[in-house]
Amino acid sequence: MHNLSNEVKTMSETRMIHGGDVLIKCLLKENVKYMFGIVGGQFLPMFDAVYKWGREQGINTVMFRHEQVAAHAADAYARVTNAPGVCFGTVGPRALHLVPGVGAAWSDNIPVIAIVPQVSSTQEDSFVLQGNLDQITMFKPITKYQKTVRKIEEIPNAVQKIFREVMGGRPRPVLLEIFVDAFFEKIEENKLPIIASDQYRAIAKPTVDQESIKKSVDLLLSAEKPLIVSGGGVLRAEAWSELQELAEYLQIPVMTSITGVGSISNQSHCFLGTSIGSATYQATTSADVILALGTKFSFTLALGKAPVWKDSQKLIHVDIDPSIIGRSKPITLGIVADCKQFLLQLLEEVKKTKKVEKREWLENLVIEKQKKLSIFTKKASKDTIPIVPQRLVKEVYEFIDEDAILINDGGDITYFATEAINMYNERKPLSTLQAIGMGHLGTSIGYGIGAKLGKPNKQVISISGDGSFMINIQDLETAVRLGLKNLIFVVANNGCWGNIKSGQKLAFKERYIDVDLPDCDYAKIAESFGCYGEEVTDPNEINPALKIAKNSGKPAVIDVKTKFEIPDLVKLEWAGAKDFTE
Repeated sequence: MHNLSNEVKTMSETRMIHGGDVLIKCLLKENVKYMFGIVGGQFLPMFDAVYKWGREQGINTVMFRHEQVAAHAADAYARVTNAPGVCFGTVGPRALHLVPGVGAAWSDNIPVIAIVPQVSSTQEDSFVLQGNLDQITMFKPITKYQKTVRKIEEIPNAVQKIFREVMGGRPRPVLLEIFVDAFFEKIEENKLPIIASDQYRAIAKPTVDQESIKKSVDLLLSAEKPLIVSGGGVLRAEAWSELQELAEYLQIPVMTSITGVGSISNQSHCFLGTSIGSATYQATTSADVILALGTKFSFTLALGKAPVWKDSQKLIHVDIDPSIIGRSKPITLGIVADCKQFLLQLLEEVKKTKKVEKREWLENLVIEKQKKLSIFTKKASKDTIPIVPQRLVKEVYEFIDEDAILINDGGDITYFATEAINMYNERKPLSTLQAIGMGHLGTSIGYGIGAKLGKPNKQVISISGDGSFMINIQDLETAVRLGLKNLIFVVANNGCWGNIKSGQKLAFKERYIDVDLPDCDYAKIAESFGCYGEEVTDPNEINPALKIAKNSGKPAVIDVKTKFEIPDLVKLEWAGAKDFTE
């Protein structure tokens, strides 16, 4: 007798799915919520899966107007959530468009997954549209791992490999390339079991050997002038509580790199500042023992070289990546470890000793820090027109929500913004975004969208130069289409490529060429996209404009006419370039 129920059961068990379904199933296992990019023909099975059932299960695509901005959004999403951001661009030109955004994430050690398709295997090495581009080689310099998929059954294993790489060791972007064959091919659903992340990769961090912990404690306790340098690795490890507890227990001053902003509260008595400033400079030149956590001593920390640092200093260098340790500065003790695990073990050992109540070395540095604050505050109080950049920065920092996400995008304005970044409201962990390693411009809109989707209940505010803001202005439309609120872009509009103009003024006798920009009304441009827009020329109008923008119910652009002014650090950078002035 014909058994209908068995037939129905067999049909159910052998449901056919295509490569797009398989990819989305795998990404859902990894809790991916957003995929940032632009639709393409090779991606249609992936989009079809999202349309049919993916949205219901919690994953969606976000359409941008340029893939570079999509990559920046994935970067920002990763920075504020500490989960990988996913971006995509179709084969050939759109994969090329991803490169700048992926490169910025690579330079700052951000976990981004870039997904690109490849033409059909039968059309390799032909002159098919968008073909003949070696995408793997193209992305190799800016990704830590690349994986190509040609068959549908390879997709689950490939996704597991890219997540293992992007989440393991030093976080950096990875690339997944999927041939069209694999996307459009079909397979029985029950032939591709997709396992959870904890079934194929280690989640717990390895412990540090106790001898290294004891040596670290001995070095710190024997120091007369100890200093902690906190980098982005502390934020990626979510070790900010442990860092502050250690610093305050031993009364050790702490400075951060720019990527480490927020890794210790600026309300802590132990906090000195970010990058190289007056108080931090005195600390770096005078410290006898340095504990460096998750930092590579980049240019923002003077590359670990004299005169800012000394080779005679004892250095404990802790990083998840062994290739970073001792790379810029001679070490006394190198420890390959996750910063949180290291600090947990260090604290346990340190607490066997008596708590330090006061350290004269720290008190003197705090006095220097207060002097710097007074100097900046005096400049920032000016009511002059055009508005000085210090005043703009002050108004923004005094206005922003306590837990706001801040974006710095641009050249000279970022010097002023970084100088004062810890002087006003506290910078919470994972709340300060700047593409500092690559010095990348044009991040503000992509970062704003990615950060807002990652943390929808937080205010997101960007400070950018007029030159950098125009680079990706088209994606204001994306922010409007997504209905994002309390997302504010403040444009410091000095009508020039200020950083380069500074160089021409200081070292080339004001022979200005290609640095002055036309007078654009960014507020009206923003309004044409559907944003709230306002132009500000008086410093006393900045705060009212920001309040209106916050409550406008739309993405907002405040175009602030500012004075071209050279940051002090730029003056120092060009001080030795007098030969060009002759």
